[in-house]
Amino acid sequence: MLNNIQIILVGITHPGNIGAAARAMKTMGISQMRLVQPKLFPNVEATARASGADDILANAQVFDTLEDSLKDCHLVFGTSTRLRHLTWPTLAPKACAEKSLKFGGKVAIIFGREQSGLTNEELELCHFLVQISTNPTFSSLNVASAVQILAYELHESFIKLNHSGEIVALENPPASAEMMGHFYQHLEQTLIDIEFLDPDKPKHLMRRLHRLFNKIQPIDSEVNILRGILTAAQKAKTPPPSPLPMGGGNVHPSGGD
Repeated sequence: MLNNIQIILVGITHPGNIGAAARAMKTMGISQMRLVQPKLFPNVEATARASGADDILANAQVFDTLEDSLKDCHLVFGTSTRLRHLTWPTLAPKACAEKSLKFGGKVAIIFGREQSGLTNEELELCHFLVQISTNPTFSSLNVASAVQILAYELHESFIKLNHSGEIVALENPPASAEMMGHFYQHLEQTLIDIEFLDPDKPKHLMRRLHRLFNKIQPIDSEVNILRGILTAAQKAKTPPPSPLPMGGGNVHPSGGD
């Protein structure tokens, strides 16, 4: 079940942090690492800092975009220490771990850049925000240390839930990140087509809609229904083509004399 957990590191500039994160994962029985635009990987310093977790580095998947790394994931958590202008459903690491393992499907836990963390646009891809409680006067936390804290909570929750038999796979998991990505693109274009959204002045509308549907977590069939409604709205907004002229007037058969 821990194999369902995908630890995703975004934009890591120091290869040693990748190796240290791999070591943190392996000590807690987590093996699935994904990297988005790492500055230096593979790298000898990453291998050295992994201290025996070389297999995790060897099997790590590398992606050009965060969206690509999430395509097959159905539940997504984003870690952040910064408060955001637009509130997001927030969990502590322990609650994140319990929800991840009870979910029973493929889960992503995302860690951002060393200096700036995740962007608001990247957090829009997440169902929940995870915040680690730290000293309010010094909240800086190394990315590998953050991975270690989440990995520990996952390991502890796995032991407890496995013993209690509470881990049950969902019959109808939420739609995948890839499917939701296509839905959001369709939704935004439809709102533009029906003149509800001004593409030059979007403000926070799409961000709020991301948050709304992340709370709902629709399943595949529900997303298909919503997209059907969007398509119907687009068709209703588009006027039917003008009928072609029917003979007479100045219309002549091609090639006639």
